Amino acid sequence: MRLGTNRKTSLRVPANITGGTAPKRVAAILKKLDEAYPDAVCELRHKNPVELLISTILSAQCTDVRVNEVTKTLYKKYPTLEALAHANPSELESDIRPTGFFRNKTKSILGASKMLLGNFKGEVPRTMDEILTLPGVARKTANVVLGTGYGIASGVVVDTHVQRVSQRLDLTRNEEPKTIEQDLIAILPKNKWIQFSHQIIWHGRRVCIARKPRCIECNLERICYSTDKTI
Repeated sequence: MRLGTNRKTSLRVPANITGGTAPKRVAAILKKLDEAYPDAVCELRHKNPVELLISTILSAQCTDVRVNEVTKTLYKKYPTLEALAHANPSELESDIRPTGFFRNKTKSILGASKMLLGNFKGEVPRTMDEILTLPGVARKTANVVLGTGYGIASGVVVDTHVQRVSQRLDLTRNEEPKTIEQDLIAILPKNKWIQFSHQIIWHGRRVCIARKPRCIECNLERICYSTDKTI
């Protein structure tokens, strides 16, 4: 789930086209996403909210595929929160090195694990305010864990795919993830916040890819007027 800056060309909407966030258009987009990705889920493998938290921390600037490769052995080596909290920092750095930024991620994992044990009785908290106190946790990570781990719609996950596709669909014209999240919260029904992110992430990975979107395969093509369409 990489956060990044995308090309701004997709934000140039022809002057004669309006209604990007009109309720009917948003509803049409949601319907098309339901048709294309009815079973979309978070692709980070996990067995519980703690594993999901750690995997999401590892996913910063890294693909879910790579994270899943690393955690396949990581969670066997550290099967409990206590084991993670007391892991040797140098050894943990080596374990997660393939995900990149392994020193900072090690500090976050150790700090979050110790705080969960000391402040939250070993459980990932269920509120945004509490989960944001954990080291290495910002709104994207918090929304992933609360939404996927607990089914709590606290906001909208904004990773690089959600950012790019939402811009291309003219659902937002902002660049900062926090602002994009607020734009999406304002136009999406709350009961769609969690699933929308999963569906857009799937769409961004499979069809609306960054450099050359596969518009001919896209069921949203007729209601999309991005200037970098390939057809």
